[in-house]
Amino acid sequence: MSATNAERLVVKGALGPRFDEILTPEALAFVAELHGRFDAKRRALLEFRNERQVFFDNGGLPDFLPETQAIREGDWKVAPIPADLQDRRVEITGPVDRKMIVNALNSGAKVFMADFEDASSPVWANMVEGQLNLKDRWANQIDFTDARTGKAYKLGANPAVLIIRPRGWHLPERHITFDGMDASGSLVDFGLYVFHNAKAALAQGSGPYFYLPKTESHLEARLWNDVFTYAEEALGLAQGTIKATVLIETLPAAFEMDEILYELKDHMAGLNCGRWDYIFSFIKTLRNNKAFLLPDRGQVVMGKAFLLAYSELLIKTCHRRGAFAMGGMAAQIPIKNNPEANAAAFAKVRADKEREANAGHDGTWVAHPDLVPVAMEVFDRLMPTPNQLTRLREEVSFGQKDMLAIHDGTRTEEGLRHNIRVGVQYIEAWLRGRGAVPIYNLMEDAATAEISRAQIWQQLNFEATLEDGQKVTEELFRRALAEEMEVVKGEVGADNYAAGRFPEAIDLFARLSTAKTFEAFLTVPAYKLID
Repeated sequence: MSATNAERLVVKGALGPRFDEILTPEALAFVAELHGRFDAKRRALLEFRNERQVFFDNGGLPDFLPETQAIREGDWKVAPIPADLQDRRVEITGPVDRKMIVNALNSGAKVFMADFEDASSPVWANMVEGQLNLKDRWANQIDFTDARTGKAYKLGANPAVLIIRPRGWHLPERHITFDGMDASGSLVDFGLYVFHNAKAALAQGSGPYFYLPKTESHLEARLWNDVFTYAEEALGLAQGTIKATVLIETLPAAFEMDEILYELKDHMAGLNCGRWDYIFSFIKTLRNNKAFLLPDRGQVVMGKAFLLAYSELLIKTCHRRGAFAMGGMAAQIPIKNNPEANAAAFAKVRADKEREANAGHDGTWVAHPDLVPVAMEVFDRLMPTPNQLTRLREEVSFGQKDMLAIHDGTRTEEGLRHNIRVGVQYIEAWLRGRGAVPIYNLMEDAATAEISRAQIWQQLNFEATLEDGQKVTEELFRRALAEEMEVVKGEVGADNYAAGRFPEAIDLFARLSTAKTFEAFLTVPAYKLID
């Protein structure tokens, strides 16, 4: 007799306090059923990513798909979007630890995206405790007192709408296996959350809402749609109850925005400009093509070149279909000991949000509660209505060439060194279980580290010439790495440096930056170094 799906799924992670409230037999059976039905297709789609990358590595370029032209030209719209998602003018994002959840829900933002992905390190305890915290939110039991400080945290009267970001299709959950292979982080995160919380969220006037990361094609969106449809049937939810916003944060997906909306049209709430990951994906996708060497990361700005084209095309595409077009992240955090620098940072945020609101975005992201009023003031002033769906941007017309246009600018040794400092510091914190990390007055997540090592890899691959005439060689990289780690040691303090996981972070960053073959995601090899 063949094993049932439930028997094929095994939890290998240690059980901590209250973990049995999440890892119930019923919830695990549901997650097992998701794997039995959909995991083979997920693995096939990941292989398709690899095949398409071979095409790009051999000189092919992303373009709009001829076989889906009828969808792009068709006259269709997404299903109606729930009332509590109509006004999303400011969304705050962060990891799923308890204090962050309460503070974010109370921040004054319209939406909180609770992140199991790039803002969380996938330590087993982080993932399960995150599910517990979200279950407690819907059970109205999220209030707590910090044992260390004695400070009480209590959910306010008008909390932000909750949206969950599960891990991407590519990320494993090795503490759970299915048929002896690591489970899908996506199916685990989605399955546990929707099983425990969908009906509780609906009973309180909201619903099971998700942000979908790292999507690379409409076929991957179709798989999510199939997962949602099955989950609704299995849990007794009305068709279309689950709503998703898809992050357009990969270059291939930007050429399939209409198709992604179409595949998820019964479950669609909008698209988002995941700009940091988009820069990383631009480098990664075109890594073997010297024509697409970018300047220093700080010169790759939203209002120009491929970033301008993709963000404005996203607005046009979404509004034509009745879906929301969300803007990008403001990663700045308060600079409390320098009022002048703080004012300059906030002015930069304000200008960025004015650009987004004027372009037609329906809302934006911030990483810190102190930025909520800054972004809110801009959208209240420039977007008096709940959203800008009526701004169709029909004048926008960007083709393949515009979508691949690179920024003018320079490549400098300081840019290389900054990438080293940021990349290593982020990985070191991630290995210690922290996924949202303040570095140089910015709240960084995995995307910044990805850009950092990808730029270095590409510059090494082509021995790129810097502004001062130096070529980027492995010798230059390793010398700069050693010198910049001394800088970091001075910044964080010798004791903190010695107590951290810097040797492992340095080794991983160096291996990824100098590898003969580009590693698709640093979080995959890094995952082997935790727990």
